Amino acid sequence: MPKQVVMGAMMQCSFGVAPSSLIVLPVNRVMVENKPAANIMDFKPVVNIPPFGMCSAPTNPAFIAATSAALGVPTPVPCVPVTTAPWVPGSPTVLIANMPALNNTSKCMCAWLGVISITNPGTMKTDIP
Repeated sequence: MPKQVVMGAMMQCSFGVAPSSLIVLPVNRVMVENKPAANIMDFKPVVNIPPFGMCSAPTNPAFIAATSAALGVPTPVPCVPVTTAPWVPGSPTVLIANMPALNNTSKCMCAWLGVISITNPGTMKTDIP
């Protein structure tokens, strides 16, 4: 069964070189295992999803420019997440602040086609459907 995702959960982007830690602001006022619980709306770049080190997404304009300047040699650039839509699917039966709770099977898409996934939900005991 999926686990509830909380502040400090570890994430990875398919085009990033380093993991990143989810930031959940305590505005929803729901705590799970003494940490703020996440919902699908915790997807804002930098506010909730920090950079993943360097980006090698072939659709990222900065990557394209750097690769072009390096005469075609793929050249990673600093990551700046561009997430424009909430995590999907979330938990349809558990709501946090009237939005589906975020579980560790959910994914979030970056505009440069990277898929952000949860590698460690930050909880050990809290299962949600």
